[in-house]
Amino acid sequence: MVEAPAPAVFAVVVTYNRRALLEECLAALAAQERAPDRVLVVDNASTDGTADYVRREHRDVQLLALSENQGGAGGFHEGLKAAHADGADWIWLMDDDTIARPDALAELLRVPDALGPLPDAALLSSKVVWTNGDLHPMNHPGFERDKTDRFIASCEQGLLPIRAATFVSLLVHRSTIDEHGLPHKHFFIWSDDIEYTARVTRHRAGYLVPTSVVVHKTTKPYTAVTDTGGRFYYHVRNSLYMLRGHAWSRREKLSVIWFLLFTTNEYLRNNRFGRTSLLTVARGLRDGVRPVRTT
Repeated sequence: MVEAPAPAVFAVVVTYNRRALLEECLAALAAQERAPDRVLVVDNASTDGTADYVRREHRDVQLLALSENQGGAGGFHEGLKAAHADGADWIWLMDDDTIARPDALAELLRVPDALGPLPDAALLSSKVVWTNGDLHPMNHPGFERDKTDRFIASCEQGLLPIRAATFVSLLVHRSTIDEHGLPHKHFFIWSDDIEYTARVTRHRAGYLVPTSVVVHKTTKPYTAVTDTGGRFYYHVRNSLYMLRGHAWSRREKLSVIWFLLFTTNEYLRNNRFGRTSLLTVARGLRDGVRPVRTT
């Protein structure tokens, strides 16, 4: 019997003005026990010499240098599109501050052939921790709890079925793109990954693989609420985008509304209901109901 060829795995790293972190991320990819067959760096028009650094120091790495900063959403959109067009079977997504442990990819790739009676995986997510080893609060996955039989069967296989996850070490099968397209560029940052994975798992299965571990090397273990800058605008606006879309059922959208109300209240309280924070929320609400061109 002729063995099936090993799947082609492309790693896609989206970066913007964090050359030192990118260097650490690429070193971790090079140290993988099962190395990706290709590494694609999507540079979001960095101004710190990132593109020249990749060309000079990593000639084995493919570079996709965007002409303007399209945010994480645009970067992952373009990276997935390019890897899919080049024939990748699996596409491993991450930001430049994702530092994968040496067996992270190998642990993800052992799952597709070991699912037993479980549905095939469209998505496989790593366990994401901060530098102290605790789960990173920005990357808590949403679990699929409505299908009890699948939840129990997944646990028996050492997995957890996911309803949504982030792009910090997410393995995407090429059939997922064939069936469900690409992340929406117009989200720019935040929730583009939640919307995309939720859109996929309404129809396909995804799993968290706890033995695959990566470090999300942020300066602190922040969330959309604790990061009290103007970027909270994107959380508000993109939550409304999700409510207008088809990633979540009507019942699930009630949870999205509750979470938006809860996080907005916490954000405003953290900022003492200051004028700037109130304007940030108002802008997000205004733009979240405006017409958009999806991509």
